[in-house]
Amino acid sequence: MKILGFCEEFWSAKAGESKASVRDLVREAGEADEFTLLEYLDSGYEILSFMGSANDVLGSDERILGGDNILTDGEWVWRGDLWFYVATYHVSLPGEFLRKVRSRRYVMPEVSRDDRLAVYEEVRRIL
Repeated sequence: MKILGFCEEFWSAKAGESKASVRDLVREAGEADEFTLLEYLDSGYEILSFMGSANDVLGSDERILGGDNILTDGEWVWRGDLWFYVATYHVSLPGEFLRKVRSRRYVMPEVSRDDRLAVYEEVRRIL
């Protein structure tokens, strides 16, 4: 399991040492295929759901519904508010993730129930 958007503002120390602050990943412009990448993030399998909303840690007054939810594509996991940071601040995503998504032509792979449960168990240990 790989954590997408592994920033100190979003994941607990149990997940390991984060590589960056989300502030370090903000860019002036997004990827040329940013809209399609956002659709991919939105189509992930939700493995943990929380009621409520999350604050924008970068300072706007926006609240993101389901921001603490966790989604997966079977290989990567990400928070429900990652789309917001990509859409609003053009937060960069790892090249490895981008290559994989593009090679899949932005189609979410089928992830079996057993595989989703396995990812859930891994995530539960680090939250």
